[in-house]
Formats: sequence, structure tokens, C-alpha cells
Amino acid sequence: MSSKHKLTVSNIPSCDWKIEQLPGLSQQEQSQLQNCGIITTTALIQQGKTPDARLALANKLQIHLQYVNKWVALADLARIPSIGTQYCGLLLHAGVASVAQLATIPPHKLHQQVLRLLVATVQRRDLCPGIDLVQQWSQQAQKIMNYRL
Repeated sequence: MSSKHKLTVSNIPSCDWKIEQLPGLSQQEQSQLQNCGIITTTALIQQGKTPDARLALANKLQIHLQYVNKWVALADLARIPSIGTQYCGLLLHAGVASVAQLATIPPHKLHQQVLRLLVATVQRRDLCPGIDLVQQWSQQAQKIMNYRL
């Protein structure tokens, strides 16, 4: 059974993932979030909606604010169906911190950013997602952002 839950808001699909599927979280961090009632990425986004809410969560967890900011950014990017938990970390490392930011970046520029990152870090061009997939990320981000407006 898939742990991915599809949510549909006026024909704009958004994904919700179990918190343990978010990349980069240790077992301890997952447990801390679960103890705060955060068991999905949507719950994390809701509890970290504002800078003050993220600071309160960081204080509650007794961790540095930068970790909560990173987790909320990953959860936000993972909402995009074609990104999910597979590519949200890659995008964050490439300099994309939100769906709103993703919606504004021209796909060809984003593709170049991701390619440069992969070549610089792992010397592998072949791991770069294709331009068609990057265009899909952009289109889905724009749809979600347009729905919010």
C-alpha cells in the first residue's frame, strides 16, 4: 500500500507524505515531530506556516530554527506530485526553497542549476532529471500558486 496520499484542491493535485519519508530526517527528529502530532508533510506545513510558528516549533523541539525551516521547505516542495520526496532535496540543494519560488523560475534555468549541482557534487550528468520533467515541476507549481491567488 502506498504511503502517498493524494489531496485534490479544485483539480490541483497536491501530495501528502508520511513524515518519515521526508529526506534528511533522523529517527530521533522523526520521533520528535511525531510527538508534536506532526505525522505528515501537510501537518508540518500547517504547523510551520509562519516564521513565528516555525520558531515556536523549533523551541518546542529544542533544535535550531534552520532545521525546521529546512523541513518545512522540503515538505512544501514535496507537495508537487512530480517532485514528491524523490526530488525535493535535490531542488532545495539547487537553491529552490518553496513552491512559490519554483513557480517563478524558468524551467531551462532550473534545469541548468540542477545539472551544475549534480556535476559539482557527484560528477554525474546522467542523474539530472530531463528538461521535460523540470517543465512539469514548473507547471504544477504554477497551477498550485495560481489556485492560491
